[in-house]
Amino acid sequence: MPYGYLGQNQPNQTVSNSGVFSITDVAELQSQGKLGGSLELIAEETVSGVSSVDFLTIYEDVFDVHYLQISNYQTSDTGSGAAWIRFYESGVLETAAVYQLAAQRGDSNAAFGVEQSTAATNLFQFRNFGAADSNASAGGYSYFYNLGNSSKYSFQTFHSSYLDNSSNSEFSFGGGVLTQASVVDGISFFPTAGTMSGTLKLYGVKQIWVT
Repeated sequence: MPYGYLGQNQPNQTVSNSGVFSITDVAELQSQGKLGGSLELIAEETVSGVSSVDFLTIYEDVFDVHYLQISNYQTSDTGSGAAWIRFYESGVLETAAVYQLAAQRGDSNAAFGVEQSTAATNLFQFRNFGAADSNASAGGYSYFYNLGNSSKYSFQTFHSSYLDNSSNSEFSFGGGVLTQASVVDGISFFPTAGTMSGTLKLYGVKQIWVT
């Protein structure tokens, strides 16, 4: 069936328009899983006292874009408390200095700065999380691109919000890349030290069907 735009003067609409969807169109396409940007939950993990969360089935052959959501993140590490991400390539965790990252951060104490590396052993999610504050729990998300494409690099963009280890509200955002073309078939999320708790949800981002 054709989908089109319903303007303010619906009875007077005479020109077909397939560029903008009505609310009914959106609901029907989303229910069919055919709407671009719809999310399909791949896996959900709620953990406590673990050293990492590994997603080893990510359907990289199905999705061009993946979305990782982190909520209620806490760590036993009272020092840095940062959290990192690494990729699995054909089942092998990549720990070498083959990642690049760039991030902007700022806090409520008016301190701002950047994080960057051209030879990192990981990607970035949280920085200096205030683990000593029992009321603090961080949240954030990452998007990943090209994970299943063996001829392209795998990229990440991320946003995060949390208390830093001085109990200042802090944000960070940026991105990174695995600088080698490979099939990434797994994602590892982990604190820099100690153990972690929280809920992580991995989604695949669906592409729109054109018929």
